[in-house]
Amino acid sequence: MAIEKEDLSTTTTRLRLYGACTVYEVAAMRPDLLAAVQDFQRVEMDLSQVDDLDTAGLQLLMVCKQESRRLGHEMSIVAHSNAVVGVFEFLNLAAFFGDPLVLPATGG
Repeated sequence: MAIEKEDLSTTTTRLRLYGACTVYEVAAMRPDLLAAVQDFQRVEMDLSQVDDLDTAGLQLLMVCKQESRRLGHEMSIVAHSNAVVGVFEFLNLAAFFGDPLVLPATGG
C-alpha cells in the first residue's frame, strides 16, 4: 500500500491510496491517515487504485471517518475502486460513509 498526499489548500488535503488495504498494511497506514484527518479540516480520499480491501482496512477507514466527525472535520471518499464498492455494497456501508459511490472511468 502506498499513500500519495496532495495538499490542495491549508485546510484541505487529498490522499490517494494505491494497492491493498488489508490487515497486512493497516498498521503502517494508520498513523498517516489519522494525522491527515486530525491536521486538516477536509480530507478527500481517492480509493480508485485500491485493489483489495478487507475488514481491517475497512475498520481503518471507518475510524478515520468517525475521528473526522468527532473533530468537526470532513472526510469524503471522492473515488472508489471496484474492490471498495464491492465491500461497501456487500456490507451495506455506503450510508455510513455518506459519499456517492464513484467508480473510475474505464478506457476504451
